[in-house]
Amino acid sequence: MQTNPLREPLERLGVSQTPLSVAIGLESRAGRGEPLKVHSPIDGTLLAELSCANRADVADAVSAAAEAFRHWRPVPAPHRGEFVRRLGLILREHQDDLATIVSWEAGKIVSEARGEVQEMIDICDFAVGLSRQLYGLTIASERPGHR
Repeated sequence: MQTNPLREPLERLGVSQTPLSVAIGLESRAGRGEPLKVHSPIDGTLLAELSCANRADVADAVSAAAEAFRHWRPVPAPHRGEFVRRLGLILREHQDDLATIVSWEAGKIVSEARGEVQEMIDICDFAVGLSRQLYGLTIASERPGHR
């Protein structure tokens, strides 16, 4: 039997479940739909087995997202930008493991997969800058509820 090439990178990222399950909404649980086996286009190795979402799971996720948005929306843009900055730092910290996962999952060479992760980092940096440049009828403020 083939060894899963993603076992070590996933464990370093704190994902050690086998089969892998997907987070739905704000609650981490397996979907209740049909299972999906993910094979690498490189050599056909089974990389993960995912529990897909069914209609009820999707409805639950949409409701959870709408509720989360109500709490997120009044957070001042610079504070949201700080959250995105931290995501970028996490991506930088785990760039090699993430590139390995992208390479196996998408069948890309490692340097191209590393570029994909770098694009995510670049988008985070761009979004952080925008969080202080949201001009229009209001200007972003550090203070909640302040315009």
